[in-house]
Amino acid sequence: MAVDMNMTILIVDDYKTMLRIIRNLLKQLGFNNVDEAADGTAALQKLRGKDYQLVISDWNMEPMTGYQLLKEIRSDDKMQAMPFIMITAESKTENVIAAKKAGVNNYIVKPFNAATLKTKMSSVIGDF
Repeated sequence: MAVDMNMTILIVDDYKTMLRIIRNLLKQLGFNNVDEAADGTAALQKLRGKDYQLVISDWNMEPMTGYQLLKEIRSDDKMQAMPFIMITAESKTENVIAAKKAGVNNYIVKPFNAATLKTKMSSVIGDF
């Protein structure tokens, strides 16, 4: 199955610089259809109003964390199968386990580069 390079991706982070970095990495990989949200609450509003094929979210955000966002998505019938990649600065084992139990598709520890992002995305959406 070929990956649709025009797929719509939602990136969620409360740090504008990180949003820019992720957007640039996605662009390097050939994905230009990228929306942004500053936290889980804003992301949920966007997700309910538009079809996305992938969510890439930071873990640590206020008022709604990426972990809470993941749990919301997994409990929503319309969105529960949506591919979700979590990004975090901490590689705590308990966080990885919690995210896996909540249904995360993959996990990226900061800092990361385009090659890492591509590998993680390929494991979730297929090779591109």
